[in-house]
Amino acid sequence: MAEEMLGTVREQALALWKEHDLLGEPITVTARTLTVHEAIGDPDGDDFPLQKGKEQLMEAVFRGEKGQAFTDRFGDFSGSLADVAAMELTGNFRRAVFVSALNATCRSLGLCTGTVHCRDKEPNDCATAFRDHIADTYGNPRIAQVGFQPKMIEILSSRFTVKVLDRDPDNIGSVKHGASVHGPEEQASILDWADLIVSTGSTLANDSIGDFLTDKPVIFYGTTVAGAAALMGWQRFCAKSR
Repeated sequence: MAEEMLGTVREQALALWKEHDLLGEPITVTARTLTVHEAIGDPDGDDFPLQKGKEQLMEAVFRGEKGQAFTDRFGDFSGSLADVAAMELTGNFRRAVFVSALNATCRSLGLCTGTVHCRDKEPNDCATAFRDHIADTYGNPRIAQVGFQPKMIEILSSRFTVKVLDRDPDNIGSVKHGASVHGPEEQASILDWADLIVSTGSTLANDSIGDFLTDKPVIFYGTTVAGAAALMGWQRFCAKSR
């Protein structure tokens, strides 16, 4: 399911690039890893995945517009958009190059905003706004949060019952910021339990996004999924990104 969904996003991206005649242009798309300070500044807390060195942000630049993607396999890439279009989406590094390029091109075409991560105290402000949005829209749902975003866990769990799905063995089996953290082996039961899925957009870059597009409502958060959400019509909340 995940591979099928990523393939669908890729098809939409290629159609968009062809429609706007971008593949034939001599445009370079670059991606680079950002330092923690470049990416998120100085937020409250010290357990963001970026701060722990387990993820980094890849940043693509296209016609002066930036698009980012979280990944645990990072490095540099330089080439044309045609090179990105021809790239096999095997491995998290190649997927991050594709996703960040998609975000930058969608932003350049005016199809999405919020493709650059928020900074400093803004993760707290975003999580607070997200909590209020969920309460206004869904009432008091049981939430399965996919991905370890500490401020979001802390603030959502202060209002709702939240269970977190994460792949980091350092987090699994613990209670963090008021919510229990569960591993992939419990994914099916947690999703069945939940009324609402709140998923990091990084699931697109790690090729698991299709697992969370079920018959239950899902809201994606973060910059990684910006372009894909615009193309696919997915709900996305990212109040403080740029």
